[in-house]
Amino acid sequence: MSEQRLAGAGLLMIGIGSVQLGSAVATTIFGDVGPGGAVFLRTIFAAAVLIAIFRPQRETLHGAALRDVALFGFVLAAMNTCFFVALDRLPLGIAVTLEFTGPLAVAIWSSRSRLDLLWVSLAAGGILLLAPGIGNGLDGVGVLFALLAGGFWGCYILLSSRVGRGAAGRGGLAFAMGIATVLLLPVGVAGAGTDLLDGRVLALGVAVAMLSSAIPYTVELEALRRLPAGTVGVLLSLEPAVAALVGLVALDQDLLTRELLAIALVMIASGGALRTTEAIEEPQA
Repeated sequence: MSEQRLAGAGLLMIGIGSVQLGSAVATTIFGDVGPGGAVFLRTIFAAAVLIAIFRPQRETLHGAALRDVALFGFVLAAMNTCFFVALDRLPLGIAVTLEFTGPLAVAIWSSRSRLDLLWVSLAAGGILLLAPGIGNGLDGVGVLFALLAGGFWGCYILLSSRVGRGAAGRGGLAFAMGIATVLLLPVGVAGAGTDLLDGRVLALGVAVAMLSSAIPYTVELEALRRLPAGTVGVLLSLEPAVAALVGLVALDQDLLTRELLAIALVMIASGGALRTTEAIEEPQA
């Protein structure tokens, strides 16, 4: 592997670790402000950072571009809320594994390869391994919200590409985060009230926003300059494993052997589907 690609892989792994560490930090304020308050703090501080970096231009928002940005903002709000509700009820590794079914579905839908059946079977096997634990150690509501978060993550992937390539560009992503903040304001206030103004909670909210949004977004952009998109996709499929490791070390969340095998199967399915998609989309010489 060339030095450029090695550096890109390293940056991407930093981003993956940062996202999961941010999720772990978020769980520490659930007792103070609940998942609703935590997701609002993450979103408002992330919006502030993105708007400061990309300085979006209002004149780029009109017609279809405005519609896409508004829809993207709704998806961001829904995705993050569902994930934080799941995270409040499930171990980090399992929540991320279930959420990863969204990107997996998008990858398989995009490729339409004969190998799709294999990836679907592996992912289904992983989900089935988790099924016996639902209601017997795994919270059923948490599982439902993790899967909903996965569905919204799939929508996020499709919309982020459309918004990023549209007239608003990266500024559209910042605008969408601002819209998500407005949508989540009632959720945050209802869930936490004046506790949102507590100094400790605010400090942790900034940390969650930086770890979960600002840092990973920055390093992923740099990684994409050094790595093929397919390689990035395969490396991102390591997220459930990194989440399980962070959950074990930072949150003392032990997983059963069956649950670890389920995570491994979903990772293999995700990596395989993403690599297949890249192979199909890559122009032939």
